[in-house]
Amino acid sequence: MKITQEVDYALRVMLFLSKSKESRVEARRISEEENIPLRFLLKLLRKLTTADIVKSFRGVKGGYALNMLPENITLKMVVEAVEGELYINKCMENPEYCNLGRRENCLVHKALSRVQKALIKELDSINFKDIMNNNI
Repeated sequence: MKITQEVDYALRVMLFLSKSKESRVEARRISEEENIPLRFLLKLLRKLTTADIVKSFRGVKGGYALNMLPENITLKMVVEAVEGELYINKCMENPEYCNLGRRENCLVHKALSRVQKALIKELDSINFKDIMNNNI
């Protein structure tokens, strides 16, 4: 399992905005300082805005800012804003995807379910204030 480049960028953007002392940061500045292609960043910021994690401001003094305090934004929230709900295997999303048709009695499914629950719990336990303060 790998974290996508888009999720990596999203996490870096969230940390950047969490650390910012400014009320709004222009996308171009985020792009330059975090080395994220601007067009890609704008699509990413749209996803984060749609998820209400980030707010956007239009106009001459426009830009982006967090829509909530860093301690209220978890890694899980950001990952799900970008990728949707987390599933480590297709059968975790929908047991119908099991090509063996075993669903409830599949031992691999049960094991992966346990791993998925632990991963989600861990991602939900880490917030951006913790990351900023290196409390992880």
